[in-house]
Order: sequence, then C-alpha cells, then structure tokens
Amino acid sequence: MSEILRCENVTKTFGSVTALNNVSLTLESGKIVGLLGPNGSGKTTLIKLINGLLTPNFGRLLVDGDEPGIVTKTKVAYLPDNIYLNGWMTIRQIVEYFEDFYEDFSPACAYEMLDRLGISPEKRLKTLSKGNKEKVCLILVMSRRARLYVLDEPIAGVDPAARDYVISTIINNYNPEATVLISTHLISDIEQILDEVLFIRNGHLVLHKSVEDIRAEEGKSVDELFREVFRW
Repeated sequence: MSEILRCENVTKTFGSVTALNNVSLTLESGKIVGLLGPNGSGKTTLIKLINGLLTPNFGRLLVDGDEPGIVTKTKVAYLPDNIYLNGWMTIRQIVEYFEDFYEDFSPACAYEMLDRLGISPEKRLKTLSKGNKEKVCLILVMSRRARLYVLDEPIAGVDPAARDYVISTIINNYNPEATVLISTHLISDIEQILDEVLFIRNGHLVLHKSVEDIRAEEGKSVDELFREVFRW
C-alpha cells in the first residue's frame, strides 16, 4: 500500500478561532476511513484543506506526495455537503460537463447507476427531490477513477431506506486502490464498511485507529466508543 494523505502538524485558524490544532496523520491507499466528530470539531476544515479550498497557517498537507493544487485535483474526487450543481441543467448535460472536465470520469458508469435509480438523464436537476439530487452528486463523484474520494456527509440528506443504496454505491464503485474518506454523524449506518476511523474534537486529532483494533482492544463498536469519547 502507498501513502495517499499526509498531514504534518497542520494548524488552521480563522482569526482567534483555531479550527485545526497541530494535526498529524497519514492515510494509506485501499482504505475506507471515517472522519468523525461533533459539529465544529474541524472535520470540514480538514476536508477543505485536502481539496485546496483553504491553506494551513502552519504545517504541511500532502495528497499523494503533492501539496493541494492543480495536480491533486486530478487525484481527488470531492463531494461537498451542499448541492453545488446548476439546477437548470439536465442530468445528461451535467454528465457531459464532468466528462469534459475530468479525464478519469466514466459516463458509462454514471449512466448505469442513474438507470438503476430510475433517474432519466433528460430531467433537469431542479425537478428532482432533494434526496435524488444528492444521489446524483454522489454518482458523479463515484464515477471517477480517483486516488482519494472525500465525501462530506454523503448520507445525511437521504432517508433511511436510501442509505443502503448510497453505501453500496460507495463500496462498489470506488477505485479499490484508492482511499475513501467519509465525514458523517450517522456512524452506525456506515460502520460496517469502515477500515479505520479518525476522531476529531476541538481541532485536535484524538484517535486514529483501525475498526478491527477498536473492537478487539475496546470491546466496543465504533459508535459505542464515539459516544463514550464525546460524551458531554
């Protein structure tokens, strides 16, 4: 396995507020990793740093050996926690846009997943339900052959019945040599697919451990340990 993400003493501040404080970690390829913590813990800040939307005040962050920028955008597939696509566009137009923009994007893969959902490519995005809009966004991201998939709350906006579809889409369509980093509050829903977890609290990395080790050493599920660590 090769290293896909490295953070060395990464600190990010916004005025007097420290969003990330001296965070150091490494992630290897071929893993599904949960990024877990309460609201305001620093998860989204870390995600934006990985995607080059923010820069650290101190420390260094590398994606596959490169600092976030033009090169890493070809390696990272990012699903933000908000719907960012133009609602007036048809699904087909959006697929064609992604095909033009990303060399590693597979329109055949996207159309296959859309067909399984019964979403017509001729529909305009704005005519879909919120849940289906979020599924379309996920399908577009998972149709890339990226090195690192960064998913910010991919199951937060869908009903419980649809979560299994979202989870199966993630595990069945990502590049198996890549890493998936998933930020979520719904730990019990995704715990079964996680290899490792990162616990972040108040900008500090408080735990980085494999799910297997948590179960063996703590005798707890990830959800149970999370509730214990973050008990108010």
